[in-house]
Amino acid sequence: MRLGNKNAKLVDMAIAIDFGTSNTVIARWNPVTQESETLNLPGLSVQQSLNPPLIPSLVYVEDATKAQVLVGQQVRDRGLDLKNDPRFFRTFKRGIGTDIQGFLPELDGQIVTFEQVGQWFLNQVITQLAPMQGGLESLVLTVPVDSFEAYRYWLGKVCQALPVEQVRILDEPTAAALGYGMADQEVILVIDFGGGTLDLSLVQLDKSVKTASKPVGFLLKFGNKSLAETSKQKVKTARVLAKAGQNLGGSDLDNWIVDYFAKTQGLTVSPLTLRLAEKVKIQLSTQTQASEVYFNDETFESYGLELDRETLEGILTEHSFFERLDESMSQLLQQARRQGIEVGDINAVLLVGGTVQIPAVQTWVKKYFTPEKIRCDRPFEAIAQGALQVTQGIEIKDFLYHSYGIRYWDRRNNRHSWHPIIREGQPYPMTQPVQLVLGASVENQPSIELIMGELGSDTGGTEVYFDGDRMITRRLDNDVTTVKPLNDRDGARTIAKLTPPGFPGSDRIKILFLVDEQRFLRITVEDLLTNETLLENQLVAQLS
Repeated sequence: MRLGNKNAKLVDMAIAIDFGTSNTVIARWNPVTQESETLNLPGLSVQQSLNPPLIPSLVYVEDATKAQVLVGQQVRDRGLDLKNDPRFFRTFKRGIGTDIQGFLPELDGQIVTFEQVGQWFLNQVITQLAPMQGGLESLVLTVPVDSFEAYRYWLGKVCQALPVEQVRILDEPTAAALGYGMADQEVILVIDFGGGTLDLSLVQLDKSVKTASKPVGFLLKFGNKSLAETSKQKVKTARVLAKAGQNLGGSDLDNWIVDYFAKTQGLTVSPLTLRLAEKVKIQLSTQTQASEVYFNDETFESYGLELDRETLEGILTEHSFFERLDESMSQLLQQARRQGIEVGDINAVLLVGGTVQIPAVQTWVKKYFTPEKIRCDRPFEAIAQGALQVTQGIEIKDFLYHSYGIRYWDRRNNRHSWHPIIREGQPYPMTQPVQLVLGASVENQPSIELIMGELGSDTGGTEVYFDGDRMITRRLDNDVTTVKPLNDRDGARTIAKLTPPGFPGSDRIKILFLVDEQRFLRITVEDLLTNETLLENQLVAQLS
């Protein structure tokens, strides 16, 4: 009986956070109504007539040494987002876990990274949230589907310092499918298009379980023990069939609109004009023409920013916007066809994120799907409220989005290249390891080194750089695989000490690669000459 009461308490305290590039949404499970609800955090949230409470993903650093910051609506209320100030950060989520080209700001005598800014933001939100809820015991955080493991690893480290007993991580598109409450046995496409990323995810819910009108109160884990061992309740399972995505979002559109006005009207590019461009873009989601007035308090000049939908679509076309959308859709549909799923087999298309409210985006979706299959009535709340269902009886079975491989020397092209060992789409945890056999390459070789990496798309990478005070994400079109090395550092490359030394001409070591249930890449290394196990289940990288 005590266990049941304690479980109920954990469910009552369940919180989900959709940490977005432009806005952040917080949802909680209401034990009285047995429904999810979006929270309004006084001072941090902005309440709009047409949208639920949103926390602008903004940070202003008052004192970097003491981690004193203002976040969300606090920044806008003080007008700190309207000036060129190195202490103000927006779209900082896009810089987390990426290689930044250019100088990071130095505040109060220390270099400030985007990882620090992101941690300050989440800490402030949770610090204010905890007293309102009487403490937090269960937290679910959502992540972009196209994020490298560096971002997931950073989020995991942030969570370690949080005063929360249980923390789960869930892909944003999968959470959205659950948030829309779609029936089982349906193949669902989630198009998550927010401020920083475009994520497409094809999801199928468990056919054996009917969707209940109220979620089942099933806690996946309690401490280190799975309650599934003692509970007779059936766990509903969501299966991810295919994924595609790229760094493209509403913040890019804001920059393009500002650049358009700078080119056509000589408008000064600044945080203020960027904010006005965002407002114009939002207006065009509900009306055919939009206007904002800009006043330069230094030169006393005023500008009228006017834009219509046709001009906006021209700006999008100029930046290959729709071509990039088509590329992601094609990639997803190719993955689906490999599993025998055609476009006509997709029963519903769910649109989430602020950018999906743009009519041109909705028109693009209708190129592929009939209007009756498309739903766009919960673009902001679906992810956070869907993530809550992980605490209410939903178990997610997922696969690896990226491939993992080893580096080798490509003699034909005279450069290093990467050979995939574990392919994208591999379900985890893996039940059977992938095997690789290697030999020595020189006489009396004392050891064998191997550099392993997480392989991104081979159609190009993403470059993050600064243009004045703006952080810009630019796509690089080339045939070089984007890679995040996992063990390219001193002391980590050597996987086998050879005693006796190795000689060319024969196989010397066997390597077994495995990804466990926590998304950890592990290797076992056996010496074929001595029959010794040199490494056993060794952790290569903490991938989540």
